[in-house]
Amino acid sequence: MVSITVLGCDGGFPGIGGACSGYLLQCVNDSAEGTRIWIDAGSGSMSNLQRHISLDDVDAVVISHEHPDHWGDLEGFAVASQYELERMSVPVYAPSGLKPLVYHGSTGVFDWRIIADSDRVIVKDITLTFSRTDHGPETLAVRADALGRSFAYSADTGPNWSFEALGSGFDLVLCEATFTKEREGRTQHLSARQAAEMAQAAKAARLVLTHKWPFMNSSSIFDEGSSAFGSQVSMAEANKVFQF
Repeated sequence: MVSITVLGCDGGFPGIGGACSGYLLQCVNDSAEGTRIWIDAGSGSMSNLQRHISLDDVDAVVISHEHPDHWGDLEGFAVASQYELERMSVPVYAPSGLKPLVYHGSTGVFDWRIIADSDRVIVKDITLTFSRTDHGPETLAVRADALGRSFAYSADTGPNWSFEALGSGFDLVLCEATFTKEREGRTQHLSARQAAEMAQAAKAARLVLTHKWPFMNSSSIFDEGSSAFGSQVSMAEANKVFQF
C-alpha cells in the first residue's frame, strides 16, 4: 500500500485550527515494516504527524524550500529527537539554502543531504526525484515511486513549471492551488484552474488541491479545480489519507 496523509494544507500561515504544508508519504509492503517520509514540515504539521505515526518512525524528512510555512516544525522535531527520542543524524533532504536558517541545523540532530534539480534518491522502498519549480527561492517538486505506483507533489510554484518535468501518468498528484483565477499572476503561486490544467496535461489519474490561502473559500477552490480537471478531484484536509 502507498498513501499520502495530509498533515497541514494552509498556505503562508495556519488558519484557525489549521496547519501549514506537511504530508506523510508511506509505503507498506507485505514483508517489511514500511517506509515513512515526512514531506514539508510547516507549522502545526508535527502535531498531526503524531496522530498517525510515532516521531521515531520517521525515516527521512524532505523539505521543498526555505519559506517557513514549509519547514517551521523542524525546530520542534529537532528538540524531540535529541532530548526525548535520543535520536541523532535524522536524514533531511533539502535545498542548500535551508540549513543556515534552522536554529538546530548544526547540532548533529539532522543529517543534511542537499538536493537540487534532477536529483534522485532512494529512501528504503521509495525512489524520489526532484524538479525545480517556478518559485522565489530554490523550490523542489518531488516525484515518488513505490510498489509500481507514482505520486507527485508540486510544492510551491507559479505557472512556468509543469508536472511533466517529472513525467506523466501519475496515480495521484498533490498540487498547490493557493487562489482562484481572479488572482492569477499576482504571486508565484497557482490558481485552482492552473493546478487542474497542469495535472491534466501530465495525465494524472487523481488530483488533490492543497496550499489554500487561509482566507480563501474552500468551495471556490474545489469548484474551479473540478471544472477544469473533471472527476477525481479532492481538497486536502488535515489528517485525510489518500491511498493510491
